Amino acid sequence: MPSITHLPASLEEAAAVRARMGQVFSDPPVLDGDADLTAVLPETGGVPGTWVTADRASAEAGVTVYVHGGGFSFSNPPMERIMAHRLSRATGRPAFAVDYRLAPAHPYPAAVEDVLAVYRSLLRQGVPAGRILLVGESAGGTLILSALLMLAEAGDPMPGGAVPVSPVTDLAPKPVAATDGGRDSIDPAIMGPVADQYLAGARPDRAPQSPIYGDPRGLPPLLLAVGGDEVLLRDTHRFAEAASAAGVRVDLDVYEGMPHAFHAAVLFAEDARPSTATTFLSRLADWAARLPEPADRV
Repeated sequence: MPSITHLPASLEEAAAVRARMGQVFSDPPVLDGDADLTAVLPETGGVPGTWVTADRASAEAGVTVYVHGGGFSFSNPPMERIMAHRLSRATGRPAFAVDYRLAPAHPYPAAVEDVLAVYRSLLRQGVPAGRILLVGESAGGTLILSALLMLAEAGDPMPGGAVPVSPVTDLAPKPVAATDGGRDSIDPAIMGPVADQYLAGARPDRAPQSPIYGDPRGLPPLLLAVGGDEVLLRDTHRFAEAASAAGVRVDLDVYEGMPHAFHAAVLFAEDARPSTATTFLSRLADWAARLPEPADRV
């Protein structure tokens, strides 16, 4: 069984996170002054994106590859740079925010191929696989899980770990229970159109596009994070259980009372007081610090 941690939040904190997420566009956050946007490595497999390095992050520690969400069809580069900066600070290494190709102009498998191209380019340039960390939310979480399944099938070296936040693990249509929706920030009814646009005729009940149908044996350590009010909560549990049963080290963090992609609150400058945003970042930092060194990976 996966190691499951339930992280409670007060009603006030849950309301504050939802309010913060609602302010992303009306009151957009600002990139911190310590963010270094200088390229760390010259080549990223022909895939565009942005290098972001926080103060005191070191390239010797490796690279964090950040894959944004947005229903496979939307990007917001300024917000993605801020998220990459937060992730760089938490993981202590430079982050590369992948500007992957978007549906409907570029449906599956274009986006996951871009993630793979970035990862393999880092290997070619000498970054140890075990020092690469993949992080993504929502559609980005799906893409990193899909990429891992494709790496496993190809026999490529695995990254040191992966952190899918609020991932879509099953794109197949399913009945929507009366209890679904309402508390989440996304309407479960949109999942069908999102999947159709992304897949463009590819089977929704097959891997790697729907990671739940893949063989997770050999995947690297996973830190799955999901909101307790998410429509995707049950599917995240399903994937965590399947991966754990296949021998994968899985840590599943359930943030009670939180909606889809709740961690977007980290886009704003962190408060001094403990909050869901600081909890997510501190748990990510602790988890990444405990990953085995590359020489210890099989």
